[in-house]
Amino acid sequence: MTIQLRHETQGDIAAIDAVTIAAFANAPHTSHTEQFIVRALRAANELTLSIVAVEQGRIVGHVALSPVTITDPEGRRAERWFGLGPISVLPDRQGQGIGSRLIERALSDLRSMQAAGCVLLGDPAYYGRFGFRAHAGLRLPGLPPDYFMALTLHGSLPEGIAHYSDAFNATA
Repeated sequence: MTIQLRHETQGDIAAIDAVTIAAFANAPHTSHTEQFIVRALRAANELTLSIVAVEQGRIVGHVALSPVTITDPEGRRAERWFGLGPISVLPDRQGQGIGSRLIERALSDLRSMQAAGCVLLGDPAYYGRFGFRAHAGLRLPGLPPDYFMALTLHGSLPEGIAHYSDAFNATA
């Protein structure tokens, strides 16, 4: 089957919700709020990129990207950094490269936007293949440091504490 990747349209929102709910239904390490996070990012106009994977007219995957603030110990903020996630693929389509294609497209779009870099919280064994690495000087408080990773796209890697949008606290 041919998978097409494109940016979301208004008509995709319900399908994105459904894919996100299904993708995380049996996932470990989740609070099952991912669909609420995507909705809250959209409502706050902080959904910088929303890319869907479409197969035969059906959305089978989705990735969201939103601005992230990185503040160094002196209070300076790094500009043009983004967080990747949530990323969702229908359970029956996982393990078939759809998630990888979504990530590659997201990173390509960020490079085109001249983004400085991208951070994410996830499995180092999986995300390391895209160049993401944990860095001692870059932290997301309260979470295992090995699972918070960054990829520099332009410029240098900042040190400091990363702050995601308040939308990541959404529970409904």
